[in-house]
Amino acid sequence: MLLIGVLLLAGIVVFYREIQHSEDPVGLIEDRALNKAARSAPVAVGPDTAAPSPLPPMSIPLRLIEVPKPELASQFLRMWRVSGANICGALREADIEMSDWKAASMRNRSYECYFQRIYQRDELRPLSSTFLKVRGNEIGDIVEIRAKIIGPTTDAEGRLAPAVLRIFEIIVKQACWPDFEDALVSIQNLRNVEYERFGSYLSFTREAGSGNNFNFVLGLKATSDSQVRTKTYFSPERWLETTDPRLANSLGTSISANCAQ
Repeated sequence: MLLIGVLLLAGIVVFYREIQHSEDPVGLIEDRALNKAARSAPVAVGPDTAAPSPLPPMSIPLRLIEVPKPELASQFLRMWRVSGANICGALREADIEMSDWKAASMRNRSYECYFQRIYQRDELRPLSSTFLKVRGNEIGDIVEIRAKIIGPTTDAEGRLAPAVLRIFEIIVKQACWPDFEDALVSIQNLRNVEYERFGSYLSFTREAGSGNNFNFVLGLKATSDSQVRTKTYFSPERWLETTDPRLANSLGTSISANCAQ
C-alpha cells in the first residue's frame, strides 16, 4: 500500500510539471505579440506637429523673357518718336511747302521729303535760298535731317528771320528731344553749335570758305557699345519670329508723334 501511494504521488507531480511546461510557451508567445503590437502602434500626432498643407499650384510661363515693348524704348535709347511722313506733314501744316514722303527714285529704297525755295540768284548759283530734306526708309524711320541756308535774311540785330527759324523749331519739337532746344538760340543768332548727346547729334555751322552759308544736320548716332546693344534688344527683327508680326512696324509708322506718350 505504501509503495502504491508513493508511485501515485510521483505520477501526480510529473503530470503537474508537464502541464506547466506546456503553458509557458503560450504565455511567452502572447507576451511577444503584445510587445510587437505596442511597437507598431501609430504614434498620436499633436495639432502643432501636423504636416504642412501642400502649396498651391504655380503656373510657369513658357517665355521667361518678356518681349520688349517698343513704346518703352525711348526711355533707354535715343530714337525718333515721329515717322518721316508725320514730320513732313507737320512742316506742311506750318506753311512750309514740303513734298510728299515718297521713294527718292524707282531704284532707290530710301524715302524722303524736301523743301527748297530760292529767293535770289545770279546766272550761276543761288544768292539766297533755303533747302531742307528729311531722309529715311520705306517704313518711315528717319535716318537724318539736313538743311542748307544760303544768304539768310536777318533783322537789324543780325538774327535769323522768324520764317526760317520756324523750320528748325518744328524739327526740334517733333523730335521730342528737349535737351536740343537750347540750340535754337545759337541758330537764331547764326552762331556755330554742335551737340552730341546720348546717341544723337545736332550741328549748325557756317560753311568753310563761305561767309554766309550755313549747314544744319540732325540725326542718330550710337556712340557706345551699350547703346548699340540696347538698340539691338528693342529691334523688331530680333523678336519677329517668336512674336506678333505687327511688331515689325511698331518702331516706324506706328510710333506717335506725341512726346507725352
